Amino acid sequence: MNTILIVGATGQIGSELTLELRKRYGNNHVVAGYIKGAEPQGELKESGPCALTDVTDAASLAAAVKQYRVDTIYNMAALLSVVAESKPSLAWKIGIDGLWNVLEVAREHRCAVFTPSSIGSFGPGTPRVETPQDTLQRPLTMYGVTKVTTELLSDYYFHKYGVDTRSVRFPGIISNVTPPGGGTTDYAVDIYYAAVRGRRFACPLRQGTFLDMMYMPDALQAAISLMEADPSGLLHRNAFNVTAMSVAPETICAAIQKEIPAFEMSYEVDPLKQRIADSWPDRLDDSCARAQWGWHPTYDLPAMTTDMLSKLKLKLSH
Repeated sequence: MNTILIVGATGQIGSELTLELRKRYGNNHVVAGYIKGAEPQGELKESGPCALTDVTDAASLAAAVKQYRVDTIYNMAALLSVVAESKPSLAWKIGIDGLWNVLEVAREHRCAVFTPSSIGSFGPGTPRVETPQDTLQRPLTMYGVTKVTTELLSDYYFHKYGVDTRSVRFPGIISNVTPPGGGTTDYAVDIYYAAVRGRRFACPLRQGTFLDMMYMPDALQAAISLMEADPSGLLHRNAFNVTAMSVAPETICAAIQKEIPAFEMSYEVDPLKQRIADSWPDRLDDSCARAQWGWHPTYDLPAMTTDMLSKLKLKLSH
């Protein structure tokens, strides 16, 4: 291993992924890539090298790869679902034109590439329960369109040029560190903040809206362990279903109430978020990831809830 470059290192997942990779591989072996206006701060800036790497600017990517002798790129640059619906052109520019730049640089410099897909890559015609690894993908959002294209383009570069591309389809990610960034599943983070602050939570999705979720430590482990996996065992590459739990707003609420009995939740449905959520699966079948590279989550809903509440109480008391 030479060096890992995280493109989008100041984002929701990228910021925590960068620090986790530095912990595992050494600070100097992980470069935090950022764009103007989103420069690294604090530990992210101080713990290792940083480089200006805009996915829409291939020259900046190539410069960082050459300067730091990068052999692996985690491409985390993207607009999340709700934001992408309001800015579809920008979502495509970052998600697909940017990916093209990353893959071209990877082809020229022999880098492996991880670019996450999402449950957003599915649509209303997809089986909702135990969604298969290989199934119909006809999303109704620009976010979903970019994710399906991400999977196809990454596969193309693997088969045509031999670029070592790998990916998972992330469910909703819940974190106690980084704030939500405009996703449909953000309510599952906001609800914990409301509970710790002693506030009633107004849920933007209706009762009974089941979606796959995952705690951030498991999301980081999924990305890293896939990139560490022996490629000979990977029958799939772009992208593996992964999940940890299938939850609805009321199930998260009930888990919180076991630890904070006074917590209350009401429903104020956001039509756009509900429409997007209704087009996504209830529960993924991640048996291929489990069989091909040993995927297994650590956190279920009770374990995540206990850890989230504990960490947020400490965080918000300062």
